[in-house]
Amino acid sequence: MDGPSRRTARNPLRPVLPAAVLALAGCEGRQSALDAAGVSAQEILVTSWILFIGGAVIFLVVMALALYAAFVRPERFPGRRAWVIGGGILFPVVTLTALQLHEFALARRLATLAPEPAFVVEVTGLMWWWDVRYLVPGQEPLRGANEIVLPAGRPVELRVASADVIHSFWVPSLAGKIDMIPGHVNRLPLVAQRPGLYRGQCAEYCGAQHALMAFDVRVLPADEFDAWMAAQRRPVPEPPTPELARGRDAFFALGCQSCHAVRGTVADGLVGPDLSRIGARTSLAAGTLPTRVETIAAWIAGAQHIKPENRMPSFDVTDGETLHAMAAWLESLK
Repeated sequence: MDGPSRRTARNPLRPVLPAAVLALAGCEGRQSALDAAGVSAQEILVTSWILFIGGAVIFLVVMALALYAAFVRPERFPGRRAWVIGGGILFPVVTLTALQLHEFALARRLATLAPEPAFVVEVTGLMWWWDVRYLVPGQEPLRGANEIVLPAGRPVELRVASADVIHSFWVPSLAGKIDMIPGHVNRLPLVAQRPGLYRGQCAEYCGAQHALMAFDVRVLPADEFDAWMAAQRRPVPEPPTPELARGRDAFFALGCQSCHAVRGTVADGLVGPDLSRIGARTSLAAGTLPTRVETIAAWIAGAQHIKPENRMPSFDVTDGETLHAMAAWLESLK
């Protein structure tokens, strides 16, 4: 036996250790149902553990009885009829009925809307990005894209719909998934308890770029959220440098304002994502790229190469300096 084979023979678990590490790594992070940071996610997690542990216990008991029966002659097996009736009929009926009642109660709690939510967030799924609108009582609606910012500890109501095909809104760490159906609005109550950055994903196959349809949910302490909301309503400042001014002018020269909006400018397009604070977002093009000057420039010049069939055409007609200036201006919008 050669060296590697001898080492494998001594430690038969060595080949499966990398897979085990990867499996355990999935138990936490920005997109994990096992890392509950919201009220709904915690209730779902508790139910999941009940089902997992209960199923494991039942499996072990059944296997133990099967092994016992394998080494005992049938006529010597005590209470055969009682085991069949109790274990094969009564136990499944009682257990499944209890679980069904628990599931009904859980579903009712998860769907119960707060009588007075702090505000409403309208989320519209499109191929392949997310349009977000904050509806705060007494204030003008605030628009964003591919990112949702929420206050910790305050009940919020999400109203989700689709502008084209069926999508599914899912932030595993905060709540369960809910379908986004064209022509119909679904409502999802949500209370985020722990500040942090969480990742959401479209959970319904919606076309070629379904895998590149993600979004971030940023949960802030309540006072920081109020300050963030006030800052979002301010118009973007004037470019402080000639390069950024050149980038802003190039943005309008290319006609980007016909699809995109930038608060404080004449850009008021509704077809594409709102770009008012794009520089503050962690990702670009619905989770496709990290937000940097270089990636913004790459997206402008080659959107169809990076994310084929999306609604953004590739603008590869500008020179390198102008493209960099426009990307730098967009990245400065924070």
